[in-house]
Amino acid sequence: MTPHTALTIAGSDSGGGAGIQADLRTFFANGVHGLVALTAVTVQNSLGVQGFTEIPADVVCAQIKAVASDMGVDAAKTGMLATAEIIRSVAKTLDELGLDFPLVVDPVAASMTGHSLLREDALEAIRTELFPRATLITPNLDEVRLLTGVSVTDAATQRAAAEALLEFGSRWVLVKGGHMLGTSECVDLLSDGREFLELSGPRYITENTHGGGDTLASAITAELAKGASVPDAVAAGKKFIERCVAESYSLGKGVGPVSPFWVLDR
Repeated sequence: MTPHTALTIAGSDSGGGAGIQADLRTFFANGVHGLVALTAVTVQNSLGVQGFTEIPADVVCAQIKAVASDMGVDAAKTGMLATAEIIRSVAKTLDELGLDFPLVVDPVAASMTGHSLLREDALEAIRTELFPRATLITPNLDEVRLLTGVSVTDAATQRAAAEALLEFGSRWVLVKGGHMLGTSECVDLLSDGREFLELSGPRYITENTHGGGDTLASAITAELAKGASVPDAVAAGKKFIERCVAESYSLGKGVGPVSPFWVLDR
């Protein structure tokens, strides 16, 4: 049987732990065929990002059109988009395609070591061009602060952040709580403005979390591609990333990646 398809529109990680590499292996682990529109090539390893070169916007969009017109797209996600020009072009292309599939926007703004992965004018383009087209957005707490100015420190500010983010026009928002200090559990907040659903999970003591955000967003996208509702897709994605963090491994001299290798034992 031909599997469902999921498209990642994102950058490449030369270290193999994040970006399209993480997306493709997560798609495979969750039973969907991965499609790719490459947006940038990064120079990075476990110690951090040394730089990146973006792909021309017309080439990014040509990749999207090529796979969508031939293979079809059951769901899509965005990761590193690098520039406002790429963001605007991707939004226009999605409109031209009719956007009849779920879209998960992971607003990747910086690497976990602090290196910017966006040109200066790109953050506003994410707010105005992508968020209104998104089924779900999945910012971490640093990205929440950059996008809204809200610093999340507890459940009340997490809810305030969700409400502020929804004003940009997405149908759902997932405010991830993994970076919230002083908590024994990781509590993510999912909301569409009417429901506020807290999803709790264990907090693992490890520094090897490279690619965690990409892996969660792509796991959710895979479930949406198979027809799951947003709450069900997010719940399944959270369970998947929890196991990936639990099975993460050291690689190189810095931060190691989260691991989907546990699916080989299923």
